[in-house]
Amino acid sequence: MSEVSIIFTLFGMPLLFFIVVLLLASIRQVNQYERGIMLSFGKYTGTKGPGWRIVIPVFQSMQKVDIRTKTVDVPEQEAITKDNIPIGINAVIYYKIISSEKAILEVENFYYAISQLAQVTMRNAIGQVTLDELLKNREHVSQGIQEVVDKATDPWGIKVENLDLKDITIPQDLKRTIAKEAEAERERRAVIISSEGEVMAASNLVKAADMLSASAGALHLRTLQSINDISSDQSNTTIWMMPIEVLKALEGFKK
Repeated sequence: MSEVSIIFTLFGMPLLFFIVVLLLASIRQVNQYERGIMLSFGKYTGTKGPGWRIVIPVFQSMQKVDIRTKTVDVPEQEAITKDNIPIGINAVIYYKIISSEKAILEVENFYYAISQLAQVTMRNAIGQVTLDELLKNREHVSQGIQEVVDKATDPWGIKVENLDLKDITIPQDLKRTIAKEAEAERERRAVIISSEGEVMAASNLVKAADMLSASAGALHLRTLQSINDISSDQSNTTIWMMPIEVLKALEGFKK
């Protein structure tokens, strides 16, 4: 047996085993919803798509990035509206990474950075509107915050798809004031509607009176119709009103 054969017999199998283990340790799987950011000697060398990728230990490293739509729940923030009313407000953000390398190379922790950016932007936006504007135009305010956050995250390779303001908490004493104001508003509308109905009814009565006075005999026909309606029920008591001129005429016959 030659020396080469002896060396292979002694070290060949362990060496082969070491190579196989090293190869297996170098394999990284990138899923369909992920992208792999490859660094060689600390320098960015490319973005890997789905599949098995070889990453040489020590010399190379790969960081995987999830490119699916993510959700950030922005915790409740204390903010003051334009009319100096303290409120509590929280939101939810939906975003998606459109440039994996920027999300890793341009910002340290994009998830934390988006949350902090949304909190600051939300407080600034609330300070620019009154409480009434916020309650009436919540979607418009949400859209404005989304546009600001989306523009600020463009350098990070992140697209903010949607931002919704979830809950708006106002002080209890202000809630009672708003309830009283709403009740007063409902009463005001009820009075206006009632008065408008009375005006319409009076207008119709005036029109009816004009029509009856303009047609000869119309008033007598209306009187007879009313008498007929009253006499149809035997339980009704009918009182006849005679003009004073008729009474004077009867007194003249007595003389």
